[in-house]
Amino acid sequence: MNVRTFSSSVRVGNWNEDVYLDEDLLKDFLEKKEKGELLVQKSSNLKKNVLKKDGYLHFGDSVMLLNPENNEQSLSNPSPVDGNYTLSVNPEESAIHAKSHLTAPCGVSASSNVKPCGRNAFIITSVDGSEPGEPLCYGQNFALRTAEDFMGHLHLTSDRKSFLKSSKKSHLQEVSLTDQHSYETSWQVVYLDPQLRLEHEGLPVPANTKVLIVHSKTNQCLAVLRKYILWTLFGKECEITAHTYLNGHKVEENENHWIIVTGNPSDDLNTMFDRPKPPSKDMNESNPVS
Repeated sequence: MNVRTFSSSVRVGNWNEDVYLDEDLLKDFLEKKEKGELLVQKSSNLKKNVLKKDGYLHFGDSVMLLNPENNEQSLSNPSPVDGNYTLSVNPEESAIHAKSHLTAPCGVSASSNVKPCGRNAFIITSVDGSEPGEPLCYGQNFALRTAEDFMGHLHLTSDRKSFLKSSKKSHLQEVSLTDQHSYETSWQVVYLDPQLRLEHEGLPVPANTKVLIVHSKTNQCLAVLRKYILWTLFGKECEITAHTYLNGHKVEENENHWIIVTGNPSDDLNTMFDRPKPPSKDMNESNPVS
């Protein structure tokens, strides 16, 4: 029995209908892609827009770094200075009057101004290819940079102290701003409680909670030294350094405690730090309604 065969150039079946169907599928795909209606595009938008409302820190967030009030006396803080302090840009007077934007090197200091402004606003920036909108995790390297325009797009940096390079007052490891991106501009957020630190590694960092900010290269914690006063263009401020202060239990002291403050979504002029705290559970239990 002879079997009828066809060459590769012969079309069989509903070939014309298949061609038109493929063309329609391609046309539909291109239209959805142009309108951003593809599932992969919707998932990306969901990640960027929804995750920002989950209470965590994200790459691209503009934040303030606040050292909360420290009124506990210790060896490193024998005369406690009350109040909250924020990490702030501390430019030289000549840089303000003679230039259109700040240039490196530029200093930093701790300011008692806790209202958001250009000096104390820093942007969480990726150093490992993470996309804007992705959550920042404990132990993950990141950079802190100033805003655009006059603030000059500078990165927070530090390096081991030397005979020629150290902080002005305490002579510890200097912290400043640079326009050169390197491993010296990498930092990590570390969980505050050392007993729970390991199990939080790799988890997203909640905003507006106490944490440690550790310099990746030197493993020293960012610190506010309230006993070392700097006279700046903005008045009396405190020195910033990278140095880990440990108490007798090998736990980081208040000088190293930071709250990474985000904006208040219901109020463009204030931050979540200014938001009134809800009544605590303990208060409600101690004052039962009869």
